[in-house]
Amino acid sequence: MSSGSARHRSGGRFSRRAQVVTGAAALAALGAGTFGAVSASAGSAAPASRSTATADTANRHLQQTTHLTVDAAARAAQAALDAAERENQRVTVAVVDRNGNTLVTLRGDGAGPQSYESAAKKAYTAVSWNAPTSELVKRLAQTPNLKDIPGTLFLGGGAPVTVKGAPVAAIGVAGAPSGELDEKFAKAGVAALNR
Repeated sequence: MSSGSARHRSGGRFSRRAQVVTGAAALAALGAGTFGAVSASAGSAAPASRSTATADTANRHLQQTTHLTVDAAARAAQAALDAAERENQRVTVAVVDRNGNTLVTLRGDGAGPQSYESAAKKAYTAVSWNAPTSELVKRLAQTPNLKDIPGTLFLGGGAPVTVKGAPVAAIGVAGAPSGELDEKFAKAGVAALNR
């Protein structure tokens, strides 16, 4: 065999290049087979789909999570904005999901330009630590570098939404003259979810 061939004589093993090419071909074949299986099962009858879901949820390696619906997030945001407007405060309200992704943002009439980003960051901070941001501000005295975590804002105005003690979302409000007021409005949004 020539030195350029895919296989060399020592021990009948494949060269590194042949291993990569063979592995890629095997993955492509496996991927094509998996795609065909997925495509075939996608059109199967509902009872088969149910049994597949049942088998999957019985797997001890899976974890289920609870998420706030967009409708609920919009209702909570509106309740927070309404609470602020009743006190003549111009604010922005943001609701984030458990992963810190923004679900809803409502910018009230006349809210300052900084309030949009601040509300989202307060909500992100509250859901990340499952605590109102006013409580988290107190933690900065002992761990000042917390404020350096990207996307966070340690000012009053963020309130987590919890189910059985676990955070599923958070509401952030920004734009009132104090974090205490912002947080009061955020908590009004959380309370609206319990009605």
